Amino acid sequence: MTDAHVDPDVDPAGEVVELCRDLIRIDTSNYGDEDGPGERKAAEHVAALLDEVGIESRLFEVDSGRTSVVAQWGGTSTTGQGGLLLHGHLDVVPARAEDWQVDPFSGEVQDGYVWGRGAVDMKDFDAMLLSVVRARQRSGRVPSRPITLCFTADEEAGGHHGAQVLVEQHAEELEGCTEAVGEVGGFSATVRGRRVYLVEAAEKGMAWLRLTAHGTAGHGSMINRDNPVTTIAAAVARIGAHEWPVRLTPAMRTLLAAVGELAGEEATPENAEALVEEFGSAARMLGAVIRNTCNPTMLGAGYKVNVVPSEATAHVDGRFLPGYEDEFFATLAELVGDGIEIEALSHQQPWETPYDGDLVDAMTRSLLAEDPDAIVAPYLMSGGTDAKHFRKLGMRSYGFAPLRLPADLDFTALFHGVDERVPVDALEFGARVLDRFLDDV
Repeated sequence: MTDAHVDPDVDPAGEVVELCRDLIRIDTSNYGDEDGPGERKAAEHVAALLDEVGIESRLFEVDSGRTSVVAQWGGTSTTGQGGLLLHGHLDVVPARAEDWQVDPFSGEVQDGYVWGRGAVDMKDFDAMLLSVVRARQRSGRVPSRPITLCFTADEEAGGHHGAQVLVEQHAEELEGCTEAVGEVGGFSATVRGRRVYLVEAAEKGMAWLRLTAHGTAGHGSMINRDNPVTTIAAAVARIGAHEWPVRLTPAMRTLLAAVGELAGEEATPENAEALVEEFGSAARMLGAVIRNTCNPTMLGAGYKVNVVPSEATAHVDGRFLPGYEDEFFATLAELVGDGIEIEALSHQQPWETPYDGDLVDAMTRSLLAEDPDAIVAPYLMSGGTDAKHFRKLGMRSYGFAPLRLPADLDFTALFHGVDERVPVDALEFGARVLDRFLDDV
């Protein structure tokens, strides 16, 4: 098995860069509505790559062009071991070319990075997975465990046209899967000179909400004590200014304990924020997973400057920790106050998987085999992934898209950000780690 990691004919990292570039060049922008190109072109491309090495796949389309790919791979376990779902999404958030240094859909290689929308979210993992699967299939190194490969549509808008449809309408494609591995985990952050690899073991719940205030319309020159713009603005200001208390969930207690050892102090809720700051730029994301959060994101009211409207709206993006949903909604209701309607546009549950078992051991071993001096620990992710849907079928879920990153790279800023890019050597590292991982599952 050792030779397979160096033989260029079956090198799992041999084509990962070109696969990533090709996927980036296929525009799959998801605007959150019916606009956009959809995922069908990318889905057909993935299906062709799998077919080329003898892996049959199926396409599942919802509406026009909202297409997901599912393929069965691996063996038929005789040990009673359940199947493993490996999943990534094909859609990306939009990008404005004028804001970027390079064309966001060029897949350009520059300064040791692959640039483009989706380079880290998450066509990098799609490419790693495809590269490894294709190399193993060519060389006959097919895992004995049943593997379901899944490349979904619509993750960036909640998965309602992708993973949710597969779970609710095509669950037979996922039958037997007891564990799942997807995005936003396995990347490194440097803490006091040591690389710490963060494996996602939990996600915050999501509450995308529309707030609506009603009032009395009238002339803008007159006194109006029932102005809905004033009402909604006051509510938004209260929400935006609120300081949510620190709450440590199991994954974050484990991670901060590991950081505390490096810093020479015991991790507690009182010093949690200071320990999070040890992660440098990654603290932007990790600081959001030791508390509930709620950010106002959109405002809407009126149609003319001298008319007080009868209605004003605001949208907020709420995220709540596992075990703290009731606290989140109770606090939000107090902040919003009376007379404002709260409507849920998307409400998805948080989740946390115990950080133990054979799959966790396999992830840890595969990382340490490529980076022996590293630390591997779980974390809770601030955003949401398709795992929220797949967990409805009872799967233990983790995020594991391994990347060894430069200490000075502001990685978390690249998610949905301008000039999104991924290091070439990080892609190749990730493919090698995934290959070792599949040796061990």
